[in-house]
Amino acid sequence: MQRALNARNFAVFRVSGSGLPNKRKLVCEMENWGVSAAEHCGAFLQAYGDRLLNHIELSLLPMIWKSRGHTETRLSIKGSGMTVLLDGQQLSFEGIAFPVRLGALGNGYVAFAGSAMDLSNDLVIDQHVRSCHVMMDLLAMDERRSIPAESLSEREVACLQLAGDGQISEEIAERLGLSVHTVNAYLGSATIKLDAVNRIQAIAKAIRLGFIH
Repeated sequence: MQRALNARNFAVFRVSGSGLPNKRKLVCEMENWGVSAAEHCGAFLQAYGDRLLNHIELSLLPMIWKSRGHTETRLSIKGSGMTVLLDGQQLSFEGIAFPVRLGALGNGYVAFAGSAMDLSNDLVIDQHVRSCHVMMDLLAMDERRSIPAESLSEREVACLQLAGDGQISEEIAERLGLSVHTVNAYLGSATIKLDAVNRIQAIAKAIRLGFIH
């Protein structure tokens, strides 16, 4: 993504404290600013943090900003209505921040910064979609960390996989040489371990976590 945008750096920010207006803030989850990460992330959040938090509640349009001392930026997509320009020129770099809204734990921005970024409408759309995938991957990593790798047994995974393929308990039982009661027990225990409310959600979560495909 960084190469496609001709960006020099990237950062992923997530909203913490969702549901608590006075506690919400953007937290940097990953970046490639290296030793200057604290300086650049801090400057970015100080300049635009509050505006970004307000924006994501109202709109999913990407936000762009100009670098200090430049009246023009090639980031502007004139006439498209596809971006929102942040007021002020407070940073030494220009950039674009793609808002992503995936629920309480998956709201945030994937931001790119540079000095010679030039975006087309198609590229903005493509990279916005990719930004959503980045945030979804982060959520999956969080969920995987919260569930021990050994938490699902081979039988539970096998039953989930076959259920995900559309087979009912009777068919799964015949396929695996088990009783229907045992299959339902495996599916039930897997649902509990995945903290899902039903079998369908357990299958969806198992796919997202990479246990099944």
